[in-house]
Amino acid sequence: MSNGMRVDLSALDEVIRKLNGLLSDMDKANTKAKYETDIPSSAFGSEKFLESNELHEAHQKQKTRIENMIRDLHKLIDDFGTSTSKVRDKYSNQEHANAQGVSGTPKGGSAY
Repeated sequence: MSNGMRVDLSALDEVIRKLNGLLSDMDKANTKAKYETDIPSSAFGSEKFLESNELHEAHQKQKTRIENMIRDLHKLIDDFGTSTSKVRDKYSNQEHANAQGVSGTPKGGSAY
């Protein structure tokens, strides 16, 4: 029996749509971080400039950190989007069952 509360499925659809857009943007950021931020060691100076290798190594470490952050953020957003989709589907199924006058559990009975 419903307690009069309703879930706005269109709001959940909007959240899912925005999360998918964000995932697309994260894919672009990942590609950019991975392939468009590489700097050759020669850009930091010649072998005569002793710190050039240290600068290049520091750059590579930061580049890797950024790639990992983007990957982790992408996974977080994907997990949240998947969970939101599942919740939306469950609410939708329940609304459909309520509209049909059917509930998942018979009156006075149990699911098992």
